[in-house]
Amino acid sequence: MSQTNAQPLVWGHGPAVFEIFLEPTCPFSVRAFNKLDALLALVGEDKVTVKIRLQSQPWHLYSGVIVRAILAASTLAEGKAAARKVLQAVADHREEFEFTDHCSGPNMDTTPQQIIERIEHYSGVRLAEAFARPELQNDIKWHCKYSRQNGIHVSPTFLVNGLVQADLGSGDDVSVWAERILA
Repeated sequence: MSQTNAQPLVWGHGPAVFEIFLEPTCPFSVRAFNKLDALLALVGEDKVTVKIRLQSQPWHLYSGVIVRAILAASTLAEGKAAARKVLQAVADHREEFEFTDHCSGPNMDTTPQQIIERIEHYSGVRLAEAFARPELQNDIKWHCKYSRQNGIHVSPTFLVNGLVQADLGSGDDVSVWAERILA
């Protein structure tokens, strides 16, 4: 069973809201994504709501395909858990979804279909059918519009309670993020 709309990529249920704008193949986004479990454990799911926003960037040439795959996975029965598996699979095999210098390398002959198959192989999530649903574009456009509305360009970008935190980065220890969230 699947749903029509993408399930929000939200973990935790606390009053502080930590939004993170990620491009799934960006090495800095991957570093930040891999810290989210530690952040939730440190701050506590009752104190923070973590929201992943997908920030497709055209210089990451398969960004649009991968963002669509993540959102497609979230429409499946496993919802956001399936999307998280896809995000983790892409993060764990990032270079297999990227281009050398954003313009060359082994992926030059890779088709979008092959990218979907690769994602399914690494994640164990069968998302091709959901990927092909035209109405998924509404969710993709929402992420894009939300990023633009907030002036987001770089990934990762962090918001705490709706405000951009330009001085937070993927290289920060999660304790730095936690301090800002709980301030």
